[in-house]
Amino acid sequence: MATSAFSPLSEGPAGSQTGVPVYLLGQSLPFLQDWVTTQGQPSYRGQQLHSWIYQKGARSLGQISVFPKAWRQTLADVRVGRSSLYHRTVAADGTVKYLLQLADGELIETVGIPSARRLTVCLSSQVGCPMACDFCATGKGGFRRNLDIHEMVDQVLTVQEDLGQRVSHLVFMGMGEPLLNSAAVIAAIHCLNQDVGISQRSMTLSTVGLPGRIRQLAEARLQVTLAVSLHGSNQDQRLQLIPSAKAYPLEALIKECRDYVSATGRRITFEYILLAAVNDDPDHARELAQHLRGFQSHVNLIPYNPIAEAAYERPSEARIKAFVAALRDHHIAVSVRYSRGLEENAACGQLRAAQLDPVVDGEANS
Repeated sequence: MATSAFSPLSEGPAGSQTGVPVYLLGQSLPFLQDWVTTQGQPSYRGQQLHSWIYQKGARSLGQISVFPKAWRQTLADVRVGRSSLYHRTVAADGTVKYLLQLADGELIETVGIPSARRLTVCLSSQVGCPMACDFCATGKGGFRRNLDIHEMVDQVLTVQEDLGQRVSHLVFMGMGEPLLNSAAVIAAIHCLNQDVGISQRSMTLSTVGLPGRIRQLAEARLQVTLAVSLHGSNQDQRLQLIPSAKAYPLEALIKECRDYVSATGRRITFEYILLAAVNDDPDHARELAQHLRGFQSHVNLIPYNPIAEAAYERPSEARIKAFVAALRDHHIAVSVRYSRGLEENAACGQLRAAQLDPVVDGEANS
């Protein structure tokens, strides 16, 4: 796991205690105010630092022109914690996929989804993913490491700056399983809420489900929407699609979801990727409905987005409509989400840290 950016002290370049945080991005306003006073500056410099990092997008302290020049020169080695743009592609529907290079050279993907009234960012929580879901390109690529707080916050700032529009909605549905990195993800949610200014109610956290982790998330008392990836109406289907289901039977997962709703009073969304001739029969819908009776839930159906690494197919529109009808017949709230960015492999399940040409002089090589 990456080192927490919330450590008050860190090892400096020479290995001595310096009083400098590992990265400034991800730190709260009170922390930054305390930190600048340790540097012999008045506390209002902390407010300036906070504003320049989170609102003005400063990538180094040398860019903060309101700071005294002499002080800036002494802080040349202090890292803000921003990534660099490695590749950028735009789909026909306006969805933008970013390949970002982190400080250690690792690559992650982030997606910006603009519309007339909102800008949604699909952000990653890990480099790769260890869950190895059979239909997902990210899982096919393996796992490298967890992301730190600043690396998640940076994704949002990058999209916001590039598109010139405030981010209004976030979905932790990019690379990785968020609940395998829950401490950093929860800290990033608080930072994105309090420091960047995005409402928690406009955030969604997606998980395939890990024993005990949903219950732990309930204890955090967040206002985010929890989205649980089922993708199967019975345990055998989930075992075929999600290897981790072996350690977490469907019945136990549903029980933990019910406990989450009881503890938080918040509705759960269940994600269900429709795969032709695998899990798209109306009988599967009726089986799914039996699991979801009696508590606040909503089913979000996602017609499969094809990837080169798997031979699954998207169901026909007739099959999709029949599945929806079967759920509604059993009084289950349901919607269908057609993912954007399909042509540029930026849709749900398609994210991978592909080795594309890097950006040169502001343009991605073709």
